[in-house]
Amino acid sequence: MTESWVNSAERIGADLHLELSGPGGRRAALTRALREAVRGGRLAPGTRLPPYRSLAADLGVARNTVADAYAELVAEGWLTARQGSGTRVAQRAEPLRRAERTPAQAPVRAHGPRHDLRQGAPDPSAFPRAAWSASYRRALHAAPSEAFGPGDPAGRRELRETLTEYLARARGVRTEPDRIVICSGFAHALRLLFGRGTGGGPAAGGVLRGPLGVEAYGLGFHRELLTAAGVRTVPLPLDEHGALVDALGGERAVLLTPAHQFPTGGPLHPERRASVIDWARARGAVVLEDDYDGEFRYDRRPVGALQGLDPERVIHIGSVSKSLSPALRLGWMVLPRRYVEPVLAAKGEREGWASVPDQLALADFVACGSYDRHVRRMRQRYRRRRDRLVAALAAQAPHVEVTGIAAGLHAVLRLPPGTERSTVRAAALRGVAVDGLAAFRHPRSPAGAGDGLVVGYAAPGEHAYGAALEALCGVLPPA
Repeated sequence: MTESWVNSAERIGADLHLELSGPGGRRAALTRALREAVRGGRLAPGTRLPPYRSLAADLGVARNTVADAYAELVAEGWLTARQGSGTRVAQRAEPLRRAERTPAQAPVRAHGPRHDLRQGAPDPSAFPRAAWSASYRRALHAAPSEAFGPGDPAGRRELRETLTEYLARARGVRTEPDRIVICSGFAHALRLLFGRGTGGGPAAGGVLRGPLGVEAYGLGFHRELLTAAGVRTVPLPLDEHGALVDALGGERAVLLTPAHQFPTGGPLHPERRASVIDWARARGAVVLEDDYDGEFRYDRRPVGALQGLDPERVIHIGSVSKSLSPALRLGWMVLPRRYVEPVLAAKGEREGWASVPDQLALADFVACGSYDRHVRRMRQRYRRRRDRLVAALAAQAPHVEVTGIAAGLHAVLRLPPGTERSTVRAAALRGVAVDGLAAFRHPRSPAGAGDGLVVGYAAPGEHAYGAALEALCGVLPPA
């Protein structure tokens, strides 16, 4: 005999699945199942059990069977029964797995660094909770019923229309809703464009193929993703004006961070912006534009997107991971017309990555002006953070130069030759997490950019930032 019962939340507040099986009849099976539910932790101490009548009806057993099972477990100390309070799991009936845990078996919680100055993360405490909650509520209230069915692989129309207006206004992007595909971030976009290879072979079903030109310094994670897809990457040298795009030759595509090169910090020079478009037109190639922090320029108005120069030769990719939070898995691709259908085919018939309620909330958040207000507020905060970093270095380590434009969420500190590795080690010993510049260098890059640190100044809380700067300055090498 095996029967199952799943109770409703109205009865005891949480779903519970009981298996009635084994010898001894229904009463014995029910007693055994309830005892195991308590012992295993599925019924926590203090949980109120259903009345006899309700449980008997759910299980298809006699009321007396339930009453007798309850009475036996009360007598054993697993349950308590009081007039007016019903039958509950006894407070002392701790699950067996808790009682058996010894100090040596207790989970070890990893402690992070005291000062986290790694690049890439915005200030998590600055997430606009109230404004986002308001947008989420409005979006859910206004959403049509079909929004909660299978999703459109292109993403919600409401968000694509809102992004069309915002990207044109704020980033100079020229597009229309039908040329935007919502994704969960930049890495997801790369997977859709290049596919996933197996065994190091060529990707199956990728929209684009290599070889792919990339900047000599960039995120190793992205290079690993491309390598796994069977895409060969060709490093392009960098200088203070960005990638040397004249070095491009037979590549089929190039990936650039033109607004703010990551991590070295320079923008792509106007002549090189025009040159890479000319190259793409002449070769029938495409430019992938990673606009990872394009809104955050502090010394002047942000430079417009490269996509505006030729919407048919540039794939513009953005997300909210720097402007809002990496916890919101929302990004977008602005595609040339010829790539829309292939990308949708690669994505599949149903949206399986970006949450539809989150898409609707972001559409409202942008449309009502909350996104603009948040970006302006964070632009001021991050500019102050960068200014404090520059001032601290000028006072305590004037021989260490801050390079790159005043933009983004990180800065590069140039170190004396041969000191990068030892500085990163010394920082770790002092509880300061910081990245060395060499960690971002392409393994086949012909020459390095010298020793340096990539310092993320956005993530530490306001109360902790001063101490983080003191600790950083304390580990920098002498002149």
